[in-house]
Amino acid sequence: AEITEAEAIHPGYGFLSENARFAEICESCNLQFIGPSAKVISMMGDKATARATAIANGVPITPGSEILADAKEGLSEAKRIGFPVMIKASAGGGGRGMRRVERAEDLPAALASAASEAAKAFGDGRLILERAVVEPRHVEIQVFADAHGHVVHLGERDCSVQRRHQKIVEEAPSPAVDPVLRERMGQAATAAAREIGYIGAGTVEFLLDHAGRFYFMEMNTRLQVEHPVTELVTGLDLVELQLRVARGERLPVAQDDVRITGHAIEVRLCAEEPADEFLPRSGP
Repeated sequence: AEITEAEAIHPGYGFLSENARFAEICESCNLQFIGPSAKVISMMGDKATARATAIANGVPITPGSEILADAKEGLSEAKRIGFPVMIKASAGGGGRGMRRVERAEDLPAALASAASEAAKAFGDGRLILERAVVEPRHVEIQVFADAHGHVVHLGERDCSVQRRHQKIVEEAPSPAVDPVLRERMGQAATAAAREIGYIGAGTVEFLLDHAGRFYFMEMNTRLQVEHPVTELVTGLDLVELQLRVARGERLPVAQDDVRITGHAIEVRLCAEEPADEFLPRSGP
C-alpha cells in the first residue's frame, strides 16, 4: 500500500477484516482501514465481551457463561445453564470451536476437542458455554453507521440452512420475520452498534425461536459474504457506502428511507470428499 501510495485498505471479508492488529497497523501507517476501529473489532470479536456488551444494552441473550477456566468449571456452568449447551470459541467464528452437547458425560471430551480446534484456527483456545436454542432460525441484521452518529439497519438475512455450522443458503427478507419483528430486531442491533461507537458495515447475528423470541449471538465487524442479497432487496451498494463512510461522509440514507423490495437468495456451493466423511476438500 505504501509503495503504491494507496490512501486506504479494504480488507475484504476474510480473516484480515476482523483482525484488530491489522487495523492498528493500518492506523499507525496513516492508512485508512475501511472498517471499524481496532478497539471495536477487539471488543466484539471476543464472544464473552460481546455478550457483556449486549447485556449492558438490553439486548436479549441466551443464558451462558464467562470464559471457562477448565473442564470442571465447564461442567458446573453447564449444569447451571441447563443442557443442551453450545460450546463456543471465545475468539471464534464460522463454526470452528463449536460443539453441541446433550449430556454431562460428553462435555469433557467436547471441551477438549473444541479448545484444540479453536487454538489451531484462531490461536486462542478459550471457550464459553451458551444454552442451545432448539431448532432456531439464524437471522442476522445488517447495520451501517457513519462517523457522525447515524446508525441504520438494512433489514435481515435468514441464514438458517447450514452444514457443520457453515451457511449454505442466505435469503432476504426472512420468511419468518414480519415488519414488527424486523423493527424490534433492527432496533436492538442499532442500539448495540451505537453504544460501542461502531463505524461502517456490520452484522448483528441472532437466534430466533418458534415463539418469535430472539437472542443475540455475535457481531461480525465486517462486510458479510452474503451482503449481495441485502443489496438486491434494498437497492443500496454496501461497498460504496463503506467507502463513503470511510471518507468521513454522512450516510446518504435515513432509517425511514430504507425499503425492502422483492426477495433474494444466495447459495454457496461446497466441494466435499464423499470418501472421507464428506469433509470439505478441493478437487478437480
